[in-house]
Amino acid sequence: MRRRHLLGASLAFPALARAQGAWPQRPVRIVVPFAAGGATDILARAVAQSLQAEYGQSFVAENRTGAGGTIGAEAVAKSTADGYTLLLGTTATQSITPHLYARLSYDAARDFAAVSAVASVPMVLAVHPSLGVTDVAGLIARAKAEPGRITFASSGQGSITHLASELFRARAGVELTHVPYRGSAQAMTDLVAGRVLMMIDHAPTILPQISAGALKALGVAGAQPIAQLPEVTPIGRTLPGFEVSSWFGVLAPAGTPEAIVAQLNASIGKALVQPEVAAKLREQGADPMPGNPDAFATLIARDSRLWGEVVRSAGVTLG
Repeated sequence: MRRRHLLGASLAFPALARAQGAWPQRPVRIVVPFAAGGATDILARAVAQSLQAEYGQSFVAENRTGAGGTIGAEAVAKSTADGYTLLLGTTATQSITPHLYARLSYDAARDFAAVSAVASVPMVLAVHPSLGVTDVAGLIARAKAEPGRITFASSGQGSITHLASELFRARAGVELTHVPYRGSAQAMTDLVAGRVLMMIDHAPTILPQISAGALKALGVAGAQPIAQLPEVTPIGRTLPGFEVSSWFGVLAPAGTPEAIVAQLNASIGKALVQPEVAAKLREQGADPMPGNPDAFATLIARDSRLWGEVVRSAGVTLG
């Protein structure tokens, strides 16, 4: 009982914890597996800044890019499990990429400890107006009437924008033609021009084109409508069970002491309700997503099962 009391004091008073020799005693790295300036990087730096202010210790966002996020993830998976190297992971790095590569030097399920979800970004299904459909049911009917004629864009082979449409295709029982691009910007250019007809993409990317009337929103990929499109219903109301989640969260190497994981989780949860941190997230189109480590681990595992099935069904591989 005495030990539990001291741990509670450490969680509540980080300065006391440091005085007792607890974590953190030196700078902490948050590895970002994607390039600087992107949403993952911006969210990592927002979390790092808040943690640094709380603990008076350096929290440094470090970009380790390449191979769909696997280089950065590998660096963290193989780090010492002492709380000084963390990963700002995503749906892609933890729940999709492991199914795309036949050989990885780490196990995404076994080699990480979930610390805390940070944010989620809604996704939206939109079509070019020339397609002449106004809802998901109309899109499915059109696709069944003209198998393979409707093209869908993605930000790349194996990306969540690709696999979300593959999931839609499978659940709707229709034939669609995939047109991969090197990033969402190129895909959006051709979608707006009508050279491709459909895309499921992150709301921050696609909403400006919907607002301008260049694209027609048919459905949101999550379980609930989003504030920016209150009249657009979830795709799952037409295709039961369809739900796509794009999220970001903090992970540590497996074996990191539970006390450090709990302390980090509490600190990140506190940060996410700070107005300035929440504002930075919302600037990226992200919604704060605090929660306990078990809930985050459950989310990762659920999405891994989902995307594993989609990858196998679609026959997508990257090496």
